[in-house]
Amino acid sequence: MKTHGENTASLASEFAASFHGEMQARAGGLLHDIGKYGSAAQSRLRGSNVQVDHSTAGAKEARDRHWVEIAFIVAGHHAGLPDFGGAMDGPSSSTLIGRLKRKIDPYDHWREEIQLPDRADRPPGIPNDGISVAFYIRMLYSCLVDADYLDTEAFMDGHPREQKYDSISDLFQRLESYLAAWERKDTPLNQRRDEILQACLERGRTYEKGLYSLTVPTGGGKTISSLAFALSMARTKKMRRVIYVIPYTSIIDQNAAVFSKILGTQNVLEHHSGVEYALGEDADPVQRRKALATENWDAPIVVTTAVQFFESLYANRSSRCRKLHNIADSVVIFDEAQAIPLPTLMPCVSAIAQLVQHYGVTAVLCTATQPALSPLFAKLAPELRMREICPDPDGQYEFFRRTSLRPLEDLTQEDLTRRLCRADQVLCVVNRRSTAQELYKSLPEEGSYCLTTLLCPADRKKLLEEIRQRLRDGHPCRVVSTSLIEAGVDVDFPEVYRELAGLDSILQTAGRCNREGKRSAVESPVYIFRLKGQRVPRMIEINIDAASRILRDCPDPAAPEAIERYFTFYRALAGEEQLDRFHVLNRFRSYEYPFATIAKEFRLIDQDSRTVYIPVGEGETLVERLRGGERSRSLFRKLGQYSVNVYPDHLKELDRAGLIEWLDEEAVVLSDIRAYDPRVGLTLRAESGEAFFI
Repeated sequence: MKTHGENTASLASEFAASFHGEMQARAGGLLHDIGKYGSAAQSRLRGSNVQVDHSTAGAKEARDRHWVEIAFIVAGHHAGLPDFGGAMDGPSSSTLIGRLKRKIDPYDHWREEIQLPDRADRPPGIPNDGISVAFYIRMLYSCLVDADYLDTEAFMDGHPREQKYDSISDLFQRLESYLAAWERKDTPLNQRRDEILQACLERGRTYEKGLYSLTVPTGGGKTISSLAFALSMARTKKMRRVIYVIPYTSIIDQNAAVFSKILGTQNVLEHHSGVEYALGEDADPVQRRKALATENWDAPIVVTTAVQFFESLYANRSSRCRKLHNIADSVVIFDEAQAIPLPTLMPCVSAIAQLVQHYGVTAVLCTATQPALSPLFAKLAPELRMREICPDPDGQYEFFRRTSLRPLEDLTQEDLTRRLCRADQVLCVVNRRSTAQELYKSLPEEGSYCLTTLLCPADRKKLLEEIRQRLRDGHPCRVVSTSLIEAGVDVDFPEVYRELAGLDSILQTAGRCNREGKRSAVESPVYIFRLKGQRVPRMIEINIDAASRILRDCPDPAAPEAIERYFTFYRALAGEEQLDRFHVLNRFRSYEYPFATIAKEFRLIDQDSRTVYIPVGEGETLVERLRGGERSRSLFRKLGQYSVNVYPDHLKELDRAGLIEWLDEEAVVLSDIRAYDPRVGLTLRAESGEAFFI
């Protein structure tokens, strides 16, 4: 116990050094397991089957020394950070106050072996406000739980974990080698891309750590330029890693592939629900190392989702929080920053501000449509100033303009169908899955496609490959899609139709038109329309109201100033209280410290849906494994490629029609495969067992 306590203390102190929390991290490491000195805990360690609370002892000792932050992290190092609670909480309560009232087995023998420091103060750089202290507690907690896991793992394996990666300097040299072969200045377009790239490299070398925006229009080489800035700054400032935070898994796949090609796959960690790394003894060493790295993000390049990143920052469980301390002293790129959902916007902005101000992070909001977050940062962190990295963003917009937005009169569905049929190659993006399916059925069979989330990911990928090939070959290709095609899907259509939505969605759709810049903007129309008799989806009513005003009032709705006006007006329409729907910041401001409660409530994406597994292709074999009783993370991740998420009403219809099978409370399988069409997806009309696509 003495050795484990000292090893954990040493590791935790090392992890906390980047934000000057060494003293408290060390004290937490020494205290976290002293409850195991009690006779009941010793008996359990020797094999008896008794339940023991070994975490409360260290929390009590920390409380007696007025080390509140340490009491939190020690009490929660197994069960998760607790809520602080109130004076009326009794010993049966799971809150910190309740835990500290518990009577526990005497554990005084620890004093014979462990020497605590006289002081363990919070770093002076952490302000004494509820939001900052709560954020610091989570970072300190991360140091403790990662140290605890790693020392325990080393004891069980007989040796410490060895994770070998190339250094940031080596990675920068790899990037330079790639760019030396990649740079082309043979066309005005490539010359402009190179100017942006060189500016990113130079500003990475010369700018200080801080908060930045990188506003690069579609086609400007944003992915490589942002990587160049990040590695240039990380090398110059001796920072530890680069983290890419991306809202869509389709972009993650593409970006991670680019980074792996440039920097070596062994240095790039993807961490999201769509990737699985083997951890068994016979696993490939690189795969095994990546599987371990998902636990604490110790890789030099991490590519993850916004959901994984922000929900971890507001989590309370050790498994989600282990990685947080490794965000410190990193360059964090927030790709497509405008996609941060409105109900969690203020907590996300607050988290970014905390990381930049107190944890040595450089944050870059990277997008073609900046979401005008400066006023929110000014409110939460007045001393932070956001700087733009890209030279002359307004001039870049004019240079890279590839489309012309053209509002239309309201159309009937028949009018829209006739327009789509007249075009050889056209993309139409609508707001509802049912509309997409209905439009698709009215198009010529050859070369027509329907892309919605009613298709499982495996089938969507197949269809997208067909679409890209037909576009390359110049064959007829008419695609009706929902917004899933708007970001990260590399397709290029000569003309596009977009049902009225938020301005950011309209501009994302426009990025699928004339993507390669082979035509003039005038020759590349993006038509914006309303469908007659179509009710506006409630969840985007405010987006549409704000976009309608910008389309009416701004001569060029795609210009940077119009985009800024849109986001400002959109947030004003929503109201300030809608920017923090879960009241996260107010609860922490009041020093309630509701860690466990917030962790349960805080979700970036509304998850009011259920997964239905589709037994098609490889999914048929995977579903049979599910029917056979197998329940593993690996199986569910593979099944994710053969799944469709449905809303409760849709699920009830499928159930009522006898089309699904409930294997248990979590696993739902499509039992009648006739209800799924690999080109259209799962039927939306399930009133009876005969409502199938044919």
